[in-house]
Order: sequence, then structure tokens, then C-alpha cells
Amino acid sequence: MAINNVNNNGVHKTPLDNAKLNNQQNANQAAAQQQTAKGAAATAPRQDSVSLTQSAQQLNQVQKKSNEAPVNEERVEKLKKAVQSGDYSIDPQALASKIARLEAEVFGSNS
Repeated sequence: MAINNVNNNGVHKTPLDNAKLNNQQNANQAAAQQQTAKGAAATAPRQDSVSLTQSAQQLNQVQKKSNEAPVNEERVEKLKKAVQSGDYSIDPQALASKIARLEAEVFGSNS
């Protein structure tokens, strides 16, 4: 038993012509490539640029200075050992004062 006209609501569909379909797809691709080539030739290449805010420039300068600053390796090792052994103590008042002074220098406030 043959089953014909399934799911086409009685409308006869013409079979696909693969050669015609391939030719049409190739023509569409060629047209798209030509359009892309014309657009690429007409536009000049863009130049990228970067600008930094004043804050970013200042931060960059601070980082450069910190990289150039001398390091007392002997003192660093002594402090590392004191922290690891639990012998290092911090004076919270002195630390807060130094942080406030540093912020005033960096951000220019009068705190």
C-alpha cells in the first residue's frame, strides 16, 4: 500500500532541482563576496588609540616608583620570621596614623 501526499494538505509540491538550488546559492555567495570586497576597499583601516585618565597616570607613576625603590632584604627576612613565629606586634594607633598620612599624600586631602 502506497502513502502519497502526507502532510501537504492536498497541495502538490514540486521536487527540488538540486542543480538550480546550487547555482542560486553560488550566485548569492559570489554577490556577498563582491559586496564585502567593495566595502573593505572603500574603508580605510582604523587606528586604535588609548588615553589614560589623570588618576590612571598617577597610579602608573606610583607603580614605577615602587618598582625602582630599594628593598632592604635583611629587614624583610627579619619581619617574615617575626610574623611566622607570632612575635610581630602591631600598634593600631600608629598604623592608623600612617595610613591617614599616606592617603593625604596620595589623594591630596587635609585629613
